[in-house]
Amino acid sequence: MTHPLRRHIEEIISLTDEEFDFILSHFESIKKRKHQYIIQEGDYVNKEYWVIEGCLKTYFFDDSGKEHILQFAMENWWTSDYESFVNKTKSKTSIDCLEDSELLYITYENREKLTTEMHKMERFWAKKSKLGRIALQNRILSLLKNSSKERYELLLKQYPKLFQRVPKKLIAAYLGVSRETLSRLYS
Repeated sequence: MTHPLRRHIEEIISLTDEEFDFILSHFESIKKRKHQYIIQEGDYVNKEYWVIEGCLKTYFFDDSGKEHILQFAMENWWTSDYESFVNKTKSKTSIDCLEDSELLYITYENREKLTTEMHKMERFWAKKSKLGRIALQNRILSLLKNSSKERYELLLKQYPKLFQRVPKKLIAAYLGVSRETLSRLYS
């Protein structure tokens, strides 16, 4: 059976067995239980995570204590506090597991080493970065121009399984609406 990370990478670049073994040697595997953090606000982040199995959320609390969810990460998604990861600053967000999760992570140093030694991976991460910027732009545009109902319908269309895995109050926080508003949209 093909390793899930290999299938993921080969959506963008082709690999030999030796190349994949080399790539995998730069990663470590971890398992986290539901409600465990992988990053807490204020941490210095040196790892980027790839979700093999499970669901995570990236979030922060504003000054009034309101939770704002920036991202959910399910199977085949990458997550980290990227500003902290790249700039070696304190994390502005937290990431915790909404389900028991199995993850692979790569350290910043190993990622830099891997992209230097294997240009295919440099191309892979460049493509993933472009796709991530497009998704972020679309999310910002949706928040600015779409109604709550339109944002809800778009999320449901794009990620129908998310609604089976994530509590409604977290979906509401992601959409930027109250739980009551979400309940009206959900019914």
